[in-house]
Amino acid sequence: MSDAAIHPIRFILSDVDGTLLHPDHRLSQRTADAVRALRDSGVFFSLASGRPPKAMLHLIETFGIDVPVAGFNGGTLINPDGSILVAHHLPAEAALVTLALFSAEPDVETWVFADGDWLRRDPPGLMVQREADGLGYGPVVVDSFEPYLDRIDKIVGASLNSQRLIELEAQLQPKVQGLAHVSRSQPVYLDVTAMLANKGEALKTIAAYLGVPLEQTAAIGDGGNDPAMFQVAGLSIAMGQAEEAVKREASVVTASNVEDGAAQAFERLILSPGVQ
Repeated sequence: MSDAAIHPIRFILSDVDGTLLHPDHRLSQRTADAVRALRDSGVFFSLASGRPPKAMLHLIETFGIDVPVAGFNGGTLINPDGSILVAHHLPAEAALVTLALFSAEPDVETWVFADGDWLRRDPPGLMVQREADGLGYGPVVVDSFEPYLDRIDKIVGASLNSQRLIELEAQLQPKVQGLAHVSRSQPVYLDVTAMLANKGEALKTIAAYLGVPLEQTAAIGDGGNDPAMFQVAGLSIAMGQAEEAVKREASVVTASNVEDGAAQAFERLILSPGVQ
């Protein structure tokens, strides 16, 4: 008897950018159809993204999601109507350390997400338009991040110098150990959130809410913030274009997002398990 027969997947938690969407943020018809087929077959389907909850609302509508979803890498779980189910704020101590490190980097833009807004300081950087295109809205310019220190959801270091972000990730982790979770959601974004604000905790929380055992859950993603959910899911799937370190954390590697790898995985592993 196959493992799929013993532990059929009843809940899937999926990353968004680089997983369900093409590089131009487009959703293919094949992926849309595969998600619809999952839901029609009785499989719960939800999203976990580094995006703010406000930017998740149109995705909830697009995919017809009727269960909680995770924004800010799991820092905030919202119901389908946008109301907050769970929220984890970054400790002020960790925020101060992170802001000091990022502000000293000329190639790194520092963004703060708090009070439902995306905050930045002047002058605008090269990465702002890219983020605005992905989120569907722009930032609020503030003179200082200090008034928000007690309620920050996420801090992002954004840079086209991906190698520098790798180095900053290594520098920051020991400085905020036990206080914050540090990961690169994409090669150009270094995210800092509360310790419980990770996709693994999000998967556990939503699965418990739905009454689904972890062995009957699946997780799929491509970024450095996705292994946290790979480590707790019954089935973990890495996208084909993911970094090797991410692929090594998954039990299965599918095709890339430009090849509709998520749809391929859903079709082969969940909708028709055992069919070659």
